[in-house]
Amino acid sequence: MTSQTAAGTTLAISAAAPATQDKAGYAALSYLVIGQVEKLGTFGTSFAKVEFQPMKGGKQKYKGSPDYGAVSPTIALDSADAGQTLLQTSGDDESQKLYSFAVTYQDGAMRYFQGRTFGMPETADGADTMLTAAPAIEICTKPVKVPAPA
Repeated sequence: MTSQTAAGTTLAISAAAPATQDKAGYAALSYLVIGQVEKLGTFGTSFAKVEFQPMKGGKQKYKGSPDYGAVSPTIALDSADAGQTLLQTSGDDESQKLYSFAVTYQDGAMRYFQGRTFGMPETADGADTMLTAAPAIEICTKPVKVPAPA
């Protein structure tokens, strides 16, 4: 499959750290799927742009430090959901502990990373809306991309 929708994509969390920063290390962990995720938003690595303009010649551009991005899901609050409970725990955690995350796409492709949840603010917009939360998950390790199974 070359194109797909986001339908069926899941976000899962683990309090454990992988033994190695690769597919095997992350796959060995036990995850809790975070229920009621409406969207994940844009995430992935981008690089700082470093520029130098010599007096003679064109502007030189280089890749600087990587920023692994952030995940900003919107979720419908569910106090009985174990994945949401662990996500809330990670948001309340005042230490510098990294939590492990797994994003699984419809075709089985995966993205693994570790991150910190910098809060999980809730929204109550009106009578005809869901109670939602918007966790701010900052990605702190280089994401491991695992292709869909053949």
